[in-house]
Amino acid sequence: MKLRNLRIERTPKLMIIPMIDIIFFLLVFFMMSTLYMVEQRSLPLNLPAAATTQTELTKNTVITITSEGRILIDREDIPPELFRPRIQALLAQRGDPAFLLRADRQTEYGRIVTVLDELKALGVRRVAVATGPPPREH
Repeated sequence: MKLRNLRIERTPKLMIIPMIDIIFFLLVFFMMSTLYMVEQRSLPLNLPAAATTQTELTKNTVITITSEGRILIDREDIPPELFRPRIQALLAQRGDPAFLLRADRQTEYGRIVTVLDELKALGVRRVAVATGPPPREH
């Protein structure tokens, strides 16, 4: 006759389903919290609309002209007298870079022409003008 041990030996069970739920909850929590931590560093511009808007995926040097007439090269405010030397330095550094001109809809037209004229005088061959999508018709 076999004597039974008075203690009942039970092996602990590892419940995996609640652990998976917790891991997914943490994943969603951290994903949502990082969305609020991202700081948008773009300037609020009201771009003009165009029906033939295309998306460029190449790395462009962005020249922004605000509605007040300020000129920014890659988000760095450039005084008008330093615009030409800065573009010359970019041309010397990168060879033949592509430039993307972003101007607010309210920007004075003469200011845009002046920037385009400076780029042409410096020998820039690749300039694109940023536009927004066409307005939706209701």
